[in-house]
Amino acid sequence: MTHLLILGGTTEATALAHAVHAAGITATFSYAGRVARPKRQPLPTRVGGFGGDAGLKSYIAEHGITHVVDATHPFAAQMSTNAVVACKDTPLLALSRPKWAAQDGDQWQHVPDIAAAVQALNGPARKVMLAIGRLHLDAFAPQPQHQYLLRLVDAPSGDVPLPNRHIIVDQGPFTPGNDIALMRAHQIEVIVSKNAGGTGAQAKITAARRLGLPVIMIDRPAIPARAEVGTVSAVMEWLAAHDTDLGV
Repeated sequence: MTHLLILGGTTEATALAHAVHAAGITATFSYAGRVARPKRQPLPTRVGGFGGDAGLKSYIAEHGITHVVDATHPFAAQMSTNAVVACKDTPLLALSRPKWAAQDGDQWQHVPDIAAAVQALNGPARKVMLAIGRLHLDAFAPQPQHQYLLRLVDAPSGDVPLPNRHIIVDQGPFTPGNDIALMRAHQIEVIVSKNAGGTGAQAKITAARRLGLPVIMIDRPAIPARAEVGTVSAVMEWLAAHDTDLGV
C-alpha cells in the first residue's frame, strides 16, 4: 500500500496535501517546526526534525513510507540534502517553485549566501528591508548602522541584535500595492531578499522594481541532484507512474 511522506512548509506543499487527500492517497505531512502556528493540513501531520539523513531513513522504514516528495523551502538545503541521502532506496521527487528572474527595471545585486549579503551592506547607514525570515537575523549584527524593517511570520523569541529595527509580524501572500505603501512609509532604500521564487513573497520584488529600489538578492543554495517538477499535477502524475495501484 502506498504511503507518501510530504516534506512540507510551503504553499506548494499545502496544495499537494489537498490534492493527495482528494485522491484518497495515504500520506503524512511533515513540518520542520520553525513556524509557531503552521497551517492546518488535511493529512496526518508530524512536526519536528528527523535527526539527519539517518533519522529520516529510519522514519521511512519504520512507517512504511513508499514515496517521498520534498516540498520544503528552496533554502532548506540541509533537509533537502538529507532527503537525497535517505531516499537511496525510496522514490524521491522535489516539488520546487521556479526561481525569480530579473526583469527590466530590476536592480539586483546577486550574492551567493547570507554572509555575502551582510558584506554587501557595508557603508553608510541606510533604511533596509530585511526580508529573509528570522533564522539569520543575528548574522547582520556586524552592520548595526542601518535602520532595519523586519517582516516576520512569528515574533522573535529572543533578542534581535539590531539596535535600529522595526518589526512587523505578518504572513503572506502580500500584494505589490501594500508593499509599495510599506516601503514608502518606512522610506526603504534597499531590500535584502532570498530568491525564494513563487508568488507568495514576490510582492516585495515587484514593489522594489516599481519604486526603483535596489535588491540584494541571495542566490539559492546548492542541493544534490534529484528529480524535480514544478507543479502539483506533475507530482500526481509521478505518483501514478510509480505505483499503478494508486488510481490517480
